[in-house]
Amino acid sequence: MWLGKRYHSLDYEMKTRYGQKLYKLALDGGFTCPNRDGTLDTRGCIFCSAGGSGDFAADRSLTITEQITQAKAKLSGKQTGSLFIAYFQAYTGTYAPVEYLRSVYEEAIGSPDIAILSIATRPDCLSHEVLDLLEDLHRIKPVWVELGLQTIHPGTAEYIRRGYSLSVFDQAVAALTTRGIEVIVHVILGLPGESADDMLATVRYIARMPISGVKFQLLHVLKGTNLCADYRKHLFRVLSMEEYTDILIRCIELLPPRITIHRLTGDGPRALLEAPEWSLHKKYVLNYIHHSLKTRDTWQGKNQDSTTSPGSPDSRKSGSRP
Repeated sequence: MWLGKRYHSLDYEMKTRYGQKLYKLALDGGFTCPNRDGTLDTRGCIFCSAGGSGDFAADRSLTITEQITQAKAKLSGKQTGSLFIAYFQAYTGTYAPVEYLRSVYEEAIGSPDIAILSIATRPDCLSHEVLDLLEDLHRIKPVWVELGLQTIHPGTAEYIRRGYSLSVFDQAVAALTTRGIEVIVHVILGLPGESADDMLATVRYIARMPISGVKFQLLHVLKGTNLCADYRKHLFRVLSMEEYTDILIRCIELLPPRITIHRLTGDGPRALLEAPEWSLHKKYVLNYIHHSLKTRDTWQGKNQDSTTSPGSPDSRKSGSRP
């Protein structure tokens, strides 16, 4: 039972489904983003580096098959299982003509040891044609769609240049889950102007939705971003490890046990990271989080709210800009 580790981890979920740990192969499909190509903006989200959140993805000059081979080679000697997740991580993974999407997705799942296709994208980049394609592929192998919500608060969303409203996210979740596609939601803890209560409100909101997973991300300040410029002007501060752990655990307590936690934190590229420096010590941070869960004698779902609905976007606190 996952309760031995006090939360429903991805490792537990994969061992339950497949009898083994599955490793993600981070791929770059050559996509861009409406926040970069001028459709919405040209600057990207305020926290995104030039790599478009795909700083750990494979080389986009390679074919998808070559990227998969390269990614597997990096895991040589580390992996304990024989199955993988093909993860289109860089930029917006559904932002291209459907014919092109079909070609790269089918190339990715063509290998028999690719068990799952996972696609990181924006909820405003899921046309009916793209949804039909994902549904077709889901009949072949499981498809996961990872949506970068980050926050439910419109003031914060405007500051980070997210570029879509909460209602668009709601519609995307409904469209995907109606088609049987699992949705994983990205949430950033520590966004400028947000209090702990604001972050908990975001988690309460998604906890009531038909999502299958969540990724928690510590706010990283990466060099060369607009967020970094604000940080250097002392317009906001980053969370300490102790603060982050406290808020994260309170978030975990709100999540129903059915939701898989795909990530507890994250680590930015060492060469790009401006702050917080403590996040570079990922193993130590994870050990601290696990130890804190144990010493606080708490677990996922301990404080889940079974009566309150998410509410309307208009009723949410707008957040404040730094």
